[in-house]
Amino acid sequence: MSGGTAPVTDGHRQSLWTLLRELDASGDAEFPRDFDRTATRERFGELVARIDAEFGRSCLDEQDVQEAAYHGRIIIPVAATASADFITLLVSNFGDLALITLGNPDSYDEEETEYLLDATDLGRITGILDGLGYRTVPEDLLWADYDGVLNLRSHATCWLDRFFFWI
Repeated sequence: MSGGTAPVTDGHRQSLWTLLRELDASGDAEFPRDFDRTATRERFGELVARIDAEFGRSCLDEQDVQEAAYHGRIIIPVAATASADFITLLVSNFGDLALITLGNPDSYDEEETEYLLDATDLGRITGILDGLGYRTVPEDLLWADYDGVLNLRSHATCWLDRFFFWI
């Protein structure tokens, strides 16, 4: 197994923080003001189709999640990958954000993920996400305490909760 996550430069991290803060103020807890449910659903459907085709099997997906800041989840089974565990993709309702995580979020720390998430699997997934216009955010960045503008303290303790879970 070869290491999977590419290092994120300080400049890129700063631009992601700027983006997260802008998106935090762009609407309510579940959706930005300009949210287009139909377009989001169509693009997520295309993402599912491309992931299924790339990994040669139907992957588990859920979408149009209610009372959540994320639109959908795709789980690529371990049997379809060269990685040490299944891979989860989460797509936010905000800013075309996407998260790639090995197992479930917080299953592995950054070092473990780098070792256990196969670089080829990661490249295949990021290529598809990039091709559809999604912006991948590293999981470790999202574990920072939520200190945004919305009063979500009882629902969002970190930025991962804010954009990729139920609100």
